[in-house]
Amino acid sequence: MTNTRRIVEEGFEDESKWDNRELGAEEEFVKRASPEREKRINDSLGLHAISIRLPIEIIEQLKEFAREDGIGYQPLMRQVITKYSRERAKKKAS
Repeated sequence: MTNTRRIVEEGFEDESKWDNRELGAEEEFVKRASPEREKRINDSLGLHAISIRLPIEIIEQLKEFAREDGIGYQPLMRQVITKYSRERAKKKAS
């Protein structure tokens, strides 16, 4: 079985399940993924980890908004950046 097929069968194909905490939220499931597994997950979702410095005030606001939306603040930040990028690209193309 290919890595991609196994990841899909394990439910990693739908990142919203992670974002809305349907998957992985219980403490019994919290552990660091092996580097190989992390790479397979990131590759299958087309994700790449980055480091960014933001003002503490912005981070706290995003955490509050994320709690209100029932998701983690990092998925919310990904949504905000994705929305901005897509709208900017759409505007540029027109």
